[in-house]
Amino acid sequence: MTTFIKDPDAVLDYSVDWSKWLAGDQIATSDWFVSDPALVAAGGSNTPTRATAWLSGGTAGQSYTVTNQITTSGSYRRTLIYNPSARAIGNERPSDGHLGGHPQ
Repeated sequence: MTTFIKDPDAVLDYSVDWSKWLAGDQIATSDWFVSDPALVAAGGSNTPTRATAWLSGGTAGQSYTVTNQITTSGSYRRTLIYNPSARAIGNERPSDGHLGGHPQ
């Protein structure tokens, strides 16, 4: 499980690059779930290989579980779970990596 740091006052995009797992298949749908209503996943979107959600809110010092579940055009389903920690760190842009956000 990967941990990312998020400022509770920031609204940041977090992305999952599924291209290696998809092996030529494409994302048909992408759903985002959070473990606590204090952190909000909104505005989810996807391309054929990447799923993105905008995370807002949260409480400083608190960890949350964020789940991205995709269904492919070939009817396969895959789930990724990771933990963005909401901490007061400033409003930096997320890094551009396999998963968006701020790795800890």
